[in-house]
Amino acid sequence: MDKATLDKYLPQDDIFLFNTGNARKAWLLFGCRYIDGLKMHRFVVWAPNAEAVSLVGDFNAWDCAATPMTRSGGVWYCFVEGLNNDDLYKYCVTQKGGKKVFKSDPFATLSQSGLNTASVVWTGSHEWRDSDFMEKRALGNVFASPMSVYEVHLGSWRQDENGAVSYKDIAPELAEYCKGMGFTHIELLPLTEYPFPGSWGYQVTGYYAPTSRYGTPDDFAELVDTMHAAGIGVIMDWVPAHFPRDEHGLAEFDGTRLFECKEKRMAEHPEWGTLIFDYDMPEVQSFLISSACSFFENYHIDGIRVDAVSSMLYLNYGRKDGEFTPNRDGGNINLGAVEFLRKLNTAVLSQYDGAVTIAEESTAYPMVTMPPDDGGLGFSFKWDMGYMHDTLDYFSTDPLFRSGKHDKLTFSMMYAFSENFILAYSHDEVVHGKKSMLDKMHGDYEEKFASLRSLYGLQFAHPGKKLCFMGSEFGQFIEWNYENGLDWLLLDYPMHKKMQSYYAALNKLYLSQPALYERDKSWDGFKWLNVDNKMQSCIAFMRCGTESCLVCACNFTPNVNNGFVIGLPEKGVLREILSSDDEKFGGCGLHNLDEIMSEDRQFGEYEYSAEINLPPLSAVYFEFIPERTDENEEGI
Repeated sequence: MDKATLDKYLPQDDIFLFNTGNARKAWLLFGCRYIDGLKMHRFVVWAPNAEAVSLVGDFNAWDCAATPMTRSGGVWYCFVEGLNNDDLYKYCVTQKGGKKVFKSDPFATLSQSGLNTASVVWTGSHEWRDSDFMEKRALGNVFASPMSVYEVHLGSWRQDENGAVSYKDIAPELAEYCKGMGFTHIELLPLTEYPFPGSWGYQVTGYYAPTSRYGTPDDFAELVDTMHAAGIGVIMDWVPAHFPRDEHGLAEFDGTRLFECKEKRMAEHPEWGTLIFDYDMPEVQSFLISSACSFFENYHIDGIRVDAVSSMLYLNYGRKDGEFTPNRDGGNINLGAVEFLRKLNTAVLSQYDGAVTIAEESTAYPMVTMPPDDGGLGFSFKWDMGYMHDTLDYFSTDPLFRSGKHDKLTFSMMYAFSENFILAYSHDEVVHGKKSMLDKMHGDYEEKFASLRSLYGLQFAHPGKKLCFMGSEFGQFIEWNYENGLDWLLLDYPMHKKMQSYYAALNKLYLSQPALYERDKSWDGFKWLNVDNKMQSCIAFMRCGTESCLVCACNFTPNVNNGFVIGLPEKGVLREILSSDDEKFGGCGLHNLDEIMSEDRQFGEYEYSAEINLPPLSAVYFEFIPERTDENEEGI
């Protein structure tokens, strides 16, 4: 092939962007790509320290000598005629010393799953139908909009009679269920290709390939398209924190620690037995950022949740003193990871209007959701792990002793507006002996349901977006098992069916009441009305939007609390609009009067107050209607 043709079909500018860490669409160059102008497939792989690389597959009988690749700087390339979708291939990488290793394509669009690890030739043909959804997403303001996320492990949400799952078959049912339940988004546990099912997708070998366990890339695109048709956004877990040691994968790809940290002890994750990316390396930055962008670009996903961000940020994560190498300033922060995350968020959020990035970050690392220009990491949202741990600790405690843990209910408001938070009760909380959400609750059978309803009532009223893991919305009683489908048969039992109805009612209320989401990051949207009543284990607070206000009051004891006093910032009327104790949700059916008038009696810092009745183990929502006067015409 002459130089002019080669330059056209192997653009040096793209290689330069990759080598400098500035590529955002590196898949357009690397991997297997059909070149229509040549009627051939082009293969490009990064392996700068290899002695030689050849392409092998079922099309050349896996002969390492049949299709040698040519070096161009740190990349190797070849052009092949006559290939078709579903043809299998790998790279035969000859390392220094002559050892040959068969490697899967890091940029493969499709790969085999499980014990079979070949990459697959694939050119997609999905025709998108979601232009209206994408336009609406681009024009929306996600921070001032409701977000209720349903976290799903696709392989165990619902299986067919043979225990199988497919993107195409599950898509209509999942979309209908989420729409009926009132969820705004689904969050899918990692679907980037992975060999070990027991990792739930968190040990990735194919960063550009939707797992073939459930179908083709076109089938995955169809799932996203179907969700969008139902108005449901799609968030995908994405794992740049580590990768497995599998020989066919990224580990020592060209015979050296290419993708992983160059220092051996810093390349190995001490807790997970996996390898850690070298975030300082420009090519690794290009590889990972392009991976994230590829799912936004090619599969129209609406967000990524970045797994294990804490393990990326701290050099001493999971390590004892003396077991890590400090940064250039002598500290424990991985400065390369910090800059990588800033670059990642900038790339995604500047290119894909309305998209979100979410950090699973479990420490108090500052400004996770602040812009990079202001010194932040640039994420859209962060999981509030503190809120999750505090509330689960509280609700697992015998109500007789909850007065001693009252701060577990209130402490989250000390930092609630420091970040853009998502209140997440995720898959991590219902495995490994932690019990299901329902079984975590203290008490007998009915008390567990009542407590869980009150917990969800608190979650939906508290500032922050919402997330629950599949099955928790109807009270799955046993821990999640990735090998089995959810226990949908529980919906034949009244208490589980009523729990599901209650969760749907919370979503409906949340979506219909701007007071619950418009001001998620400001004290303008939140007022404590009774915060210190630890002896009765009750709290009350107000959520305010631009034009409306709601009151949420909670009783976390198994005793009725009649005449519970709450402060009010002005005169008005309270009208009960939702109670977790409603009989239709499995409660006792205790309710307040149709209207409760405020009284000219001071309570705490407020000039006005009201008395309400709180059923046992309950969360009760009230609409607050101010008495309009000349003085308060502008509202609260």
